[in-house]
Amino acid sequence: MVGLSATALTGYLAAIVVLMVTPGPDMMFVLANATRYGARAGVVAALGVAAGEAVHVTAVVCGLAAAISASPVLFAVIRWAGAAYLIILGVRALRSTAEPTAAAAGHDSRASRAFLRGLVTNLLNPKMILFSVAFLPQFVSPASGNVTAQLVLLGALFVAVQLTVDIALGAGAGRLAGRLADGRWSRRINRICAIAFVGLGLRLAASS
Repeated sequence: MVGLSATALTGYLAAIVVLMVTPGPDMMFVLANATRYGARAGVVAALGVAAGEAVHVTAVVCGLAAAISASPVLFAVIRWAGAAYLIILGVRALRSTAEPTAAAAGHDSRASRAFLRGLVTNLLNPKMILFSVAFLPQFVSPASGNVTAQLVLLGALFVAVQLTVDIALGAGAGRLAGRLADGRWSRRINRICAIAFVGLGLRLAASS
């Protein structure tokens, strides 16, 4: 399989599974959409996040990610944009928690925009750029064959695992929220996600 051994692939898959189940902006975004707008919105958000990661992988293969991470100015712009976006998402989520009727009225339209927002959330996370540049090449062996083909395979597996985890989370959380008629669980989860977005945004802005 493109020169990669079964042992290397097993270790790689184990590593990315652990990474995918660790809470971060992408997971919180999928969870927030699922609990607020239902399973469909959670799945659509997961697809958007996966599309963003596919862009990151493509950038690694083409060498663009390394160029961005090596440019302090460009990397800082992405970092600040990502921090601002996360904070804005958090503030909006807090406002919708305080106004549940308005949120419910925009259920369908907001669900349809979950893909784009998931894509932007992932693309504006500078840590994903650094992670992709630092993580994927560790499992590439020039002696095992074409390096580009190995990166494409590893990247495709990464996106597939992320998509599987996020879709399971989005669908499960959305269905659970739909079964709770009073909506209190959904609002609590939404509030937690909103606070997490603001916290992640502030942390990203403060990071070097």
